[in-house]
Amino acid sequence: MILHIDMDAFYASVEIRDNPKLRGLPVVVGGSPKGRGVISAASYEARKHGIFSAMPSSQALRLCPNVLFVKTRMEHYARISKQIREIFFRFTSLVEPLSLDEAFLDVSGCEKLFGDGPTIATEIRNAILSELGLTASAGVAPNKFLAKLASDLDKPDGLVIVPPDDIQGFLDPLPIERVWGVGKQTLKKFHRLNVKTIEQLRGLDRTTMSQFFGINSEHFWRLSRGLDTRPVVPDRIAKSVSHETTFSRDLTDRESLRAWLMELTQQVGRRLRRHEIRGKTVQIKVRFADFRTITRSLSLGEPSSSSDELESAVNELFDRVELVDGVRLVGMGVSNLTSSVVKQQMLFDNEERSRHDRLDEMKDQLKDRFGHDAIRRGTSVEHNISRRPDPRVNEE
Repeated sequence: MILHIDMDAFYASVEIRDNPKLRGLPVVVGGSPKGRGVISAASYEARKHGIFSAMPSSQALRLCPNVLFVKTRMEHYARISKQIREIFFRFTSLVEPLSLDEAFLDVSGCEKLFGDGPTIATEIRNAILSELGLTASAGVAPNKFLAKLASDLDKPDGLVIVPPDDIQGFLDPLPIERVWGVGKQTLKKFHRLNVKTIEQLRGLDRTTMSQFFGINSEHFWRLSRGLDTRPVVPDRIAKSVSHETTFSRDLTDRESLRAWLMELTQQVGRRLRRHEIRGKTVQIKVRFADFRTITRSLSLGEPSSSSDELESAVNELFDRVELVDGVRLVGMGVSNLTSSVVKQQMLFDNEERSRHDRLDEMKDQLKDRFGHDAIRRGTSVEHNISRRPDPRVNEE
């Protein structure tokens, strides 16, 4: 299953988040109140006046004389984009960024860990909102074309799901302009053929399509049927695997927090093993009620994906943390990753490591077959640790 995540009016939304006085006002990023330059982004309030990105400032002023211009801060947006991408990597390493504010994610095979595509999309959107104060729209579909199409249909803050068994029901009513590659000139050709919807495009025979659209006819024929075999191509290998959770209420009990860290460690261990990678550096993160955040890390003797070894490291790190306040969030991660394959020979020389790996493999298989809760730690049961806490509600 493919996700397309698209931030809503990204640059403008960041500026409004950083300056709440701008909320509800027509805001544009870039350009100039003197009428020079072009708009980089427009808030949804500005879009109601017909203002959009790449529009000259002078035209924006004519459409909305009281529009507010904000200076572009590209480095700031890039930093936030990186934070968003790190949220993506909590769920999958198959992330293909298209720009600072959108990306494709392949979450195939992640169901056992995180749920189905719509569930993962919802969790990603919730994480972006709760941690960064921004909204994102998402499309969930069997391929990239459909996912991107879906994410555009319910903005802002929308989620559109394309059922694999009803692709034509989703596509057919949509206007022909929604098909990738249909520009102004191509649209005129379609109108000459009296084609205004994707369903009508699908009804054209291949001979007619070839006569009108030449080498592009096959492209349009396939997309009208929802066919797209392009894979999600990551632009980098994930540098770390991590997982964290925000509590609905601040926790103060050390052993409850330790149990949560153990649960997160189990999930990270499974992700490492699923992707056949091991990590040498283990880190934990603790965020207190006042948003003060501390981290602790250590290096293992050898790269590992063993849950027992990771848990031992996390326990040692957590013992170094002084709890002076309620805790809002805990997280753990593993970095300095290497392939498990290149370490395989070492396993034959380390009977204890091999035993841990066989035990982890058995537990993973049981959880894959019977669900995440098929095997649980005693501390998880004792402290009523679920796989996800209730979401925190931000109060403003």
